[in-house]
Amino acid sequence: MSTDDIAKMATKYAEIVTVREPRWRATMWHATDLCRHCGMCVLWDERHPLCPNVLKPDQVVLSPQGWGPARNIVAFTGGDVACRAEFYARVAEEIKRECSDLWVLLETNGYGLTPRNLEVLASGGVDSFCLDIKAYREDVYRRLCGTTNKWILEAPKLRVDMGFVLEVLTLYIPGWVELDQIAKIAELVADVDKSIPFTILAFFPEYKLRDVRPPNLYEMVAAYYVAKGKGLENVKLGNIHVFAKSSEDVKLLVSLLEARALG
Repeated sequence: MSTDDIAKMATKYAEIVTVREPRWRATMWHATDLCRHCGMCVLWDERHPLCPNVLKPDQVVLSPQGWGPARNIVAFTGGDVACRAEFYARVAEEIKRECSDLWVLLETNGYGLTPRNLEVLASGGVDSFCLDIKAYREDVYRRLCGTTNKWILEAPKLRVDMGFVLEVLTLYIPGWVELDQIAKIAELVADVDKSIPFTILAFFPEYKLRDVRPPNLYEMVAAYYVAKGKGLENVKLGNIHVFAKSSEDVKLLVSLLEARALG
């Protein structure tokens, strides 16, 4: 697709937006503040027990990804696009030319976020990044990703200093990335800004890590409190279905955490 093709799609999407967010909420983290994405309010005129009760049913729409609000955010996810900084800078520029109230978010592992690429992306009007930090220890990161993480760990400060909105996520991978590394990543983020949204995702076995088990409920709860203990104000757990497999598990989770901590 050309930059013009994508800008036209974004313009069409802008016509169905049901929730307009300020720029500082141009993240995926904030989406769960609004909706549990269950569709109950639309289908049965009922609210989920954990519904934030923020939206009206007519603000919840069905998309290819399921139920939820159509927010004024265009996100590029599912693989790293930062290595093509010039292309996405042009995309952002054309989107903003057509719809100035749409925010542009890039999901990235941070490898392509060199100072030069960040300057290029800023010049085009990219607003926010979702930074996926796979591991804190370089040896573990290299085993997982095949490269160094030296400048990836420097990315949070650089991005905030350049005026981008930032959210960070990491995975709990038993035997690979556990509490010690999650604590270090949380500390690194908190040193930049304690209000940066931080998500801890539960790993689930896939591809070459099929022999690695997922974390359990108590491990994820411990990870949450480790991150909070480093001073982070906005922490959530993600991939809840991986470690809370029943209604009883969810009730236990809510009793151990506040509901807003469930992503």
